[in-house]
Amino acid sequence: MRLRRENKLLVEPPSSATGDIAFNLIVFFLVCASVQPDNGRQQNLPKSESKDEKQQQSENIEVAINRTNVVNINGTPYEGTAAAARLQAMISAKTRPEDKIVVLKAAKETSYEWWTTVVVWIEEAGGTITIQREEERTIMAD
Repeated sequence: MRLRRENKLLVEPPSSATGDIAFNLIVFFLVCASVQPDNGRQQNLPKSESKDEKQQQSENIEVAINRTNVVNINGTPYEGTAAAARLQAMISAKTRPEDKIVVLKAAKETSYEWWTTVVVWIEEAGGTITIQREEERTIMAD
């Protein structure tokens, strides 16, 4: 006598693996997806220098700006295009590229348009901009 064989053609895969596979696919596509590049103003920041170079280097030009159209260059206030002319004169007087570094300090309330205008003046004069950020600290005295 022949035994009848049951035919089980439909076999379900284990359902516990589908969540893991979906998670891996999501991570894969997020990592591989192209990210839109940040738009902004391209800027070349100066590299750090050794101690020997610091001794030979002259003092950097310091430019401080705030929300008004007054620019303080090494502590002396200049208005509008007078500041641009003074920056041009100071930067063109320096011969080495290392000496043409300009330290730019901007107050928090400075508008982006005014900051951009001053940055363009410095770049047109041939200066290299480095940005200085000051952090506020509160010191409690006993």
